[in-house]
Amino acid sequence: MIVIEEQARSLFLAALEQTPDAWPDFLDESSGGNSALRARVQELLRAHQAQGRIDGGDSDAPAASLDHLHAERPGTVIGSYKLLEQIGEGGFGVVYMAEQQHPVRRKVALKVVKPGMDTKQVVARFEAERQALALMDHPHLAKVLDAGATDRGRPYFVMELIRGVPITQFCDGNQLTPNERLELFVTVCQAVQHAHQRGIIHRDLKPNNVLVTLQDDGTPLVKVIDFGIAKALGPERLTDKTLFTAFAQMLGTPLYMSPEQAEMNGQDTDTRTDIYALGVLLYELLTGTTPFDKERLKEASYEEIRRILREEEPAKPSTRISTLGQAATTASANRKSEPKRLSQLFRGELDWIVMKALEKDRNRRYDTASSFAADVQRYLHDEPVQACPPSAMYRFRKFARRHKAALMTASAVGFTLVLAMVGLAAGTVLVLRENRRASVARRHRRPRYPLARSGIPPAAALGELPDAEDSFARSAFVLLPGRR
Repeated sequence: MIVIEEQARSLFLAALEQTPDAWPDFLDESSGGNSALRARVQELLRAHQAQGRIDGGDSDAPAASLDHLHAERPGTVIGSYKLLEQIGEGGFGVVYMAEQQHPVRRKVALKVVKPGMDTKQVVARFEAERQALALMDHPHLAKVLDAGATDRGRPYFVMELIRGVPITQFCDGNQLTPNERLELFVTVCQAVQHAHQRGIIHRDLKPNNVLVTLQDDGTPLVKVIDFGIAKALGPERLTDKTLFTAFAQMLGTPLYMSPEQAEMNGQDTDTRTDIYALGVLLYELLTGTTPFDKERLKEASYEEIRRILREEEPAKPSTRISTLGQAATTASANRKSEPKRLSQLFRGELDWIVMKALEKDRNRRYDTASSFAADVQRYLHDEPVQACPPSAMYRFRKFARRHKAALMTASAVGFTLVLAMVGLAAGTVLVLRENRRASVARRHRRPRYPLARSGIPPAAALGELPDAEDSFARSAFVLLPGRR
């Protein structure tokens, strides 16, 4: 029962980072068929909605819906900001477009913790996001302008207002060519590199968190947003409050999650986790789909997701295009190309670049986001790229790790066959040796000289008679056996 309670608490905290509409699907995926665990998490979520927080208080507190608990609405004034309209909502926060009234008048985005969601865990993550954004200053990262707390004590922060759409939607909507997409992607890498230099790992890079907006001159501007599950590198902390990551809680989006981030075995994630997510993003920008099928991961359990990310190798972009069927035609049209031509374009250097970023072994990925961007720029400038296909030995080692049991069985069978062949060869050698000895023995038993048949001693035939010194006599004597 203690184990179930710990797991339920972990899943409950994970569910809080999603919208209530997503809770049923989330519980189906995460409970792994454990009805008792699922029922306990549902009970915690119902109590949370009724009470506003799970803090060990009276479970008989008057129920109130989340809608009723919302204090902020369009027209509400928070500090010097008047809320105009809701433009976004997450598991624990709501984003409004607001108007700053003084000291300057401008449109901003205000993010505030939902009423009833202000648990210690949620507030700690919220403040960590605010601090992460405050540490950075880059044209392709959202800027924090102000921060504070509502009259009820719930924290909020104010950011620049970004009227953008996800980068994949922007690229498809404007039918950008692969090279134009690559140029936009380089700016994403530059923004991520800035965050890494400030000691921040994003950990949730995906199209919805990479927005593109148009500037006054009509040029696109990339903005990386949502550092809600960011992690600080080194000793620096993003918040003074305790930031607890629950046991067995998968933080991030599985489609864009690196193997080590999904593993949850205590291995520290580092900046190369973001490199993997950037690789997935580039894969999607080029092919129109992710390395692993969205529906498949949606239906898979957490353990199966971890296995897929850890063990299965995605198809190269050039191969994936050729297997999309009718979807390949749409993807190609959005890139002003044709499926066959697009596959040929990706084959080679672009395949190498993407697959290097998607390496299971993080030591084989790009070291930094800037080195990733530099390789993309080399491709754009027709220069040799640093990425290259893996060696045959490396591919064999990966194959051996993925098929260890089958390889061990095959090795055992092969070893047995080798032993049998060695035994057969040894037996053949012995037989040949015995045959040779027998042949030699037969030759030794056979008469070497014809005189042996007439009974004359061989020594006499060689002229070993005492008086046979005369050469003529010796020759005549030797010729005698020929006469009959």
